[in-house]
Amino acid sequence: MATISFGGLGNGLDFGQVVDQLVKVARLPVDRLADKKASLNSKSTDYATLSTKLVMLQSAADKLRLSTSFDRTSTNVSDTTALSATGSSTATAGTYSIRITQLAQSHQITNKAATAVAATTTDIVGGPSGTFTFRVGSGASQTVTLGATATLDDLKAAINDLGAGVTASIINTGSDTTPAYRLVLTAASTGGSNGVAIISDDTDLDLDNSSGTGGVDTLQAAQDATVVVGDSAQNPVTLTRSSNVLSDAIPGVTLTMLKATGSSTVQVGVSRDVAAVKTNIAALATAYNDVVKFINERNTYDIATKKGGIFFNEPTVRGVLTQLRTALSSSVAGLSSLKTVGEIGFKTERDGTVTVDDAKLDGALASGYSAVKNLFINQTSSTGIAQLINNAVDAIDDAVNGPLTLRKNGLTGQITDLTAEIARKEDILAQYEERLRRQYAALDGLLGRLQSQSSFLQSNSTNRR
Repeated sequence: MATISFGGLGNGLDFGQVVDQLVKVARLPVDRLADKKASLNSKSTDYATLSTKLVMLQSAADKLRLSTSFDRTSTNVSDTTALSATGSSTATAGTYSIRITQLAQSHQITNKAATAVAATTTDIVGGPSGTFTFRVGSGASQTVTLGATATLDDLKAAINDLGAGVTASIINTGSDTTPAYRLVLTAASTGGSNGVAIISDDTDLDLDNSSGTGGVDTLQAAQDATVVVGDSAQNPVTLTRSSNVLSDAIPGVTLTMLKATGSSTVQVGVSRDVAAVKTNIAALATAYNDVVKFINERNTYDIATKKGGIFFNEPTVRGVLTQLRTALSSSVAGLSSLKTVGEIGFKTERDGTVTVDDAKLDGALASGYSAVKNLFINQTSSTGIAQLINNAVDAIDDAVNGPLTLRKNGLTGQITDLTAEIARKEDILAQYEERLRRQYAALDGLLGRLQSQSSFLQSNSTNRR
C-alpha cells in the first residue's frame, strides 16, 4: 500500500496520529484473537509433551510387565582375568566352581623355513600353472588355481577370497636385510576337530612335502577347551568343548574363558538381580510422578489475577489422572497374597504423586519375591499393575479415539480456524487503515485550502484599511 502523508496545517492536529489511534482501537479484536491463538498453541505444545510423558510411563511399565523382567540374574566371578559370566532369566541361583585346564585354540601352520621366499612378489609357481588344495577338519577340499607367475601375495589373496574357514597371512621370519617370507594358515574356528590339512601344493612352498624337504611347522595346535565343573574334592564333571564360550557348563549362564587356571578354581556366583527389579519399580513411580507433576503445575488458579493455568478446567487432563490413578491403585484379582502396590510400599501423597517406602519394598522383595513379581506381571489368570498402566496409556492416547488425541486434534482445528480468521481480519484492517488515510488526507487538503483562503481574505481586508 502506498504511504499517504499529511502536510500539517499548523493547527495542532496530527492526522497521522489520529489514524494510528483509530487503527489501534480497531485492531483490539485481532489482538485478542492472536492472544487466544498463542494460548492455544501453548496448550497444544503442553498436550504433546504430556503424550511424550505418558509414553515414558508406558515404557517404564513395560519393564515390569513380563516374567523375564523379574527372572533376571547377576553373576559374580572371583577371578575376572580367567573368565567372565553372563546370566540369563533361566539361570539357577547358586555358587559354582570352575577350573579351566585348557583353552580352545585355532590350528595355525606355516611352510618350513627351508621353503621361505625372499620377497612376497617372488614367482612361486614352477610350471605354467599350479594348484593349492587344503581342507579344514572333515570339511570339503578347497582348491585355488595359480598362474605361471603367481606370487606369495597372490596365493594369500586367493585363499582369503575363498572364505573357506582359513585365513592366510604372511610373516617375515628373517631380518630386514635378509627377509624370509612364509605363508601362515590359521583356522577360523577353534577346536581340535578344526585342524588345517594340506592336500596338495604345486608351489615352491611345498607345504605337502612332496619333495621330502618341505612340509609344515605347527605354530599353534588345534585344541579343545577343557573345563572342570564342580568341587575337585567331590565328583566334578569334565567338559570338552571346541569353543572358549560355554553355554552349557552352568544352566542359564554363558561363560567366556580367558585363560587356563591350572589347579586353581574360580568361583562363579549366580543370584537373583533384586537391585535391577527394585530400580525398575522406582523408575515406574518416577515416571508416574512426572506425569502428575506436569499436570499439577498447569492446573492452577491465581486468585489475584483470576487466571487459570494452561490445563485449568480441562476435563481431558482430569480424565488422564483418574485413569492412571485407577490403574496404579487397582487390586489385582486372582492373587493370593500381595494384591496392591500399597502393600509393597507405595503411598499416594496429597498432590497425587506417589512415594515408595524403600524398607517396605526391600522387605517384600526379600520375603515374597514371587508375590511382588505376580503383582506386576501379566498372567493368564490376572492382569498385573504394569499391564493395567500400559492399557490405561493405550486408551488415553489411542491414535483414533483416545481423549488425548481428540483434544489435540480439536486444538489443532481451533488454531487453524483462528489463523484463517486473523488473516481475514488483518486484510479488513488494512483496508480500513487505507480508507482512513485517504479520508484524512482529503480533509488535510481541504483544511489547507480553507486556511489559504482565510489568509487571503484577511490580507485584502488589511489592505483596504
